[in-house]
Amino acid sequence: MIDNTDSDTTIAATELVINRAFDAPRDLVYKAFTDPDQLAQWFGPVGFSVPRDTVDMDVRVGGHQRFVMVSDDNPDWQSPVDGYFTEVVENELLVGTEEFQGMPGLQPPTSMTMRLEFLDEPGGKTGLIITQGPYTKAAEPMARQGWESSFAKLEPLLAR
Repeated sequence: MIDNTDSDTTIAATELVINRAFDAPRDLVYKAFTDPDQLAQWFGPVGFSVPRDTVDMDVRVGGHQRFVMVSDDNPDWQSPVDGYFTEVVENELLVGTEEFQGMPGLQPPTSMTMRLEFLDEPGGKTGLIITQGPYTKAAEPMARQGWESSFAKLEPLLAR
């Protein structure tokens, strides 16, 4: 990470990268990220939800992804996400840009890139590589924890 100052709001020169394996076929994991009904069931860290009526997706190059994360404890705390797809390969790759508000440690609105790679793993499992950013020094650990917490909700959905 390259940082010219000690400020917690300095944008990191590197992106958040998460490698994760799921005990589910690749098409099911991909669908969990691209089907509005499924995304609403798992996305967001524990303590947050995505109301189904806020999810609007058009998964194609030039298409969009929109939804709102809402705090379960304080429904007034909301984080809208507005994304656009620049690359889509069904069951393999989603790439795009995102703009969102309400994330601690980042000044609104925040714009970043997102890359999701879905890979076949031995035993019928799926590897997922998430590359997202840039993040500030303060926000990167929170984003990583948010993804891991979201995965705790995704795994039971994939097991059904």
